[in-house]
Amino acid sequence: MISVRKRNQHGQVSWEYSGQVLKKGDDSITLEARFNRDDMPFQGILLKRDDRFVETFYTQHWYNIFEIHDRDDERIKGWYCNIGRPMVWDDPQVISYVDLYLDLWVTPDGAQTVLDEDEFEQAVIDDQTRAQALQALQELKSVFNAKQPG
Repeated sequence: MISVRKRNQHGQVSWEYSGQVLKKGDDSITLEARFNRDDMPFQGILLKRDDRFVETFYTQHWYNIFEIHDRDDERIKGWYCNIGRPMVWDDPQVISYVDLYLDLWVTPDGAQTVLDEDEFEQAVIDDQTRAQALQALQELKSVFNAKQPG
């Protein structure tokens, strides 16, 4: 098991959970985790407690990608992509990333929605980090435009 720590701009842990390693590469790691909140509506779907998340974190990209599967039938609900600083290893069993507010939601039919733009605009971050985050958003859009998910 690997612990995942989502950090805010000040380096404080804002969310922590565990996942099972599915694949580990030189510059990425893919984990399986279970949604650990009560059922909640999100972007036209229902996120359910114990939905399966297949999460890929990168050391060279300013984003991570969560492929969300329904707990009951394994149907892919979509891809939730966090814009953030590249993943770092806090120790051999802990990874973390700094969240930069901006997110991309991609539905199984390929429709894309940028989330939290208002929070990103109001965030106090330096120009270089802001530019890097916007570039990461464009990279993600291109990844999903190049191949239809599913």
